[in-house]
Amino acid sequence: MKRRFTAILAVAMAFCMTIGAAGCGKKSKAEDLSELNGTYDITVWVSEVDGVKALTEQQIDKFEADHPGIVLNATIEGVSEADSATLMITSVEDGADIFCFAQDQLARLVMAGALQPLGQATAEEVKNMNDEGAVRSASVGDTIYCYPLTADNGYFMYYDKSVIPESDLDSLEKIIADCEKAGKMFSMELETSAWYNAAFFFATGCVSEWTTDENGGFVSVNDTFNSDNGLIALKGMQKLLKSSSYNSSSSTSDFAAAVPSAVVVSGTWGLADVKAALGDNFGATDLPSFTVDGKEYHLGSFSGNKLLGVKPQVDKKRAAVLQKLALYLTGEECQIQRFESKGWGPSNKAAMASEAVQKDVALSALGQQNKYAIPQGQIHGSWWDIAKVYAVSAKTATTDAELKKALQDYQDTISGLFAMSVDEKEAWSIIGSMNGDGWATDIEMVCDSKGVWHSDKIKFAEFDEFKARQGKSWTVNIGGDGKADGSNYVVETPGYYFVKFTYDKDSNSGKIELEKSSDIYGFTVIGSINGDGWTIDLPMEIAADGSWMTTESYTMAKGVEFKVRQGKNWDVAYPSSNFVVEADGTYFIKLNADLTVELIAK
Repeated sequence: MKRRFTAILAVAMAFCMTIGAAGCGKKSKAEDLSELNGTYDITVWVSEVDGVKALTEQQIDKFEADHPGIVLNATIEGVSEADSATLMITSVEDGADIFCFAQDQLARLVMAGALQPLGQATAEEVKNMNDEGAVRSASVGDTIYCYPLTADNGYFMYYDKSVIPESDLDSLEKIIADCEKAGKMFSMELETSAWYNAAFFFATGCVSEWTTDENGGFVSVNDTFNSDNGLIALKGMQKLLKSSSYNSSSSTSDFAAAVPSAVVVSGTWGLADVKAALGDNFGATDLPSFTVDGKEYHLGSFSGNKLLGVKPQVDKKRAAVLQKLALYLTGEECQIQRFESKGWGPSNKAAMASEAVQKDVALSALGQQNKYAIPQGQIHGSWWDIAKVYAVSAKTATTDAELKKALQDYQDTISGLFAMSVDEKEAWSIIGSMNGDGWATDIEMVCDSKGVWHSDKIKFAEFDEFKARQGKSWTVNIGGDGKADGSNYVVETPGYYFVKFTYDKDSNSGKIELEKSSDIYGFTVIGSINGDGWTIDLPMEIAADGSWMTTESYTMAKGVEFKVRQGKNWDVAYPSSNFVVEADGTYFIKLNADLTVELIAK
């Protein structure tokens, strides 16, 4: 919806009535932007969270009120921070002029040319205004590409005061003992989230630092997880993994579960659930320390940000207006307003120092934990899956050798990302819940002469979910809706299937199909059945038990010969000698799961 405002006084009065003193109660001298006067049609994508769109409209009104010569016909839309990056990459031209996104999407957006780097003067202003970690999150190398919007994407510890005494809060071991004694759970998402389990590695000084080129492509990594300190990290992690109180979750609703949690490691977004469940027993603080061989290690964490980007513009005057607007929307005044209305944690240093922010319980706990946090820079999309596996291994490991192997396997996989050929980076694979390994293993696909990708047979259970992804990375992935970064494909009927996938690079979209046969991996029958001199392959389909059956029956005379072969070639064929029909009749032909061939009378 286009909005044009010319009655500036009425707009300013309405703005003051809506957001009160935070917006209009303090006077500030607006920058003279008269050289940019004009009317501009712009599109702005903000968070889809309720109320954010309306607040952004009010903030843009205030920007116009401060600069009466600038009229903004603004179309403001609610788009999730994850979806906005994908939509921009799919079509930069059709994307928003200003858009919010999560910091882990920065490299993709830079590579797609979807961000206009900040000028030198603006970059210096952003550096001076914002927390150092937030500035790094908005940068690739030495170039700042966008504006920090929040600094609240991190985690800390919520706890039940009736179970965990204050004297135990600094000790992981004591907290675990308290939970076990009370018969309550300690929720921390270790086996299914590298974002959380990295806390143990950061505690011991390990790093995973990724380097990108000027275009945002990953070129190297400094990763020290496979080390003596990494071994200590896994030993610390085992203390929780092997506890009867352990629950692999980050949901604050666990406080109200059938077997409730006494501790949940999560973020500011879960505050309402915790308060509702615990009431006066609600507590929040930084993560504890664990002890290995007599030495304490305080759990670390990731800290992260939401960012605001500006799309490159042809018109320099228009580009300047957008940059000024983006700077205003991420400034102290607007960040305080978002904190007051939505509870978002500021990245602006002046806003962070305000009394209200300092008194906020969740943000205070996050601030305590951020002393031990690693700012989340640009990380290869595959890392998030690779780094879950060592936690799965550590849960069952009983020796140092097993833990070291888990770390070595992790390092080998990381190293393999940079040893991939161009073909491997372009190749598609399937990954999902059907392997029972927490989305940790890619099932490779092969491409046919028409550019269509095929998997070998996969056994699916009802409601298994999966996606197709390129280069064993989440940078480019397609789900059941055919969209990039879209919803998972959900299997409705259990059984064996072949996955067929078609990808359109121009639109960054694709189509996933489940089939009961496959031109590459499927079996067919060929022989003298139809008197055609072994020239025509007869179709077969795979059954729920993994056997194969012809799709129709055939009338055959005694002495007819045939074979069952794979991929319509002779590399794989059964039985080793031709199958000979022993009696006249009408039959289905079956290839059993043990690869024996038999006739099934109709």
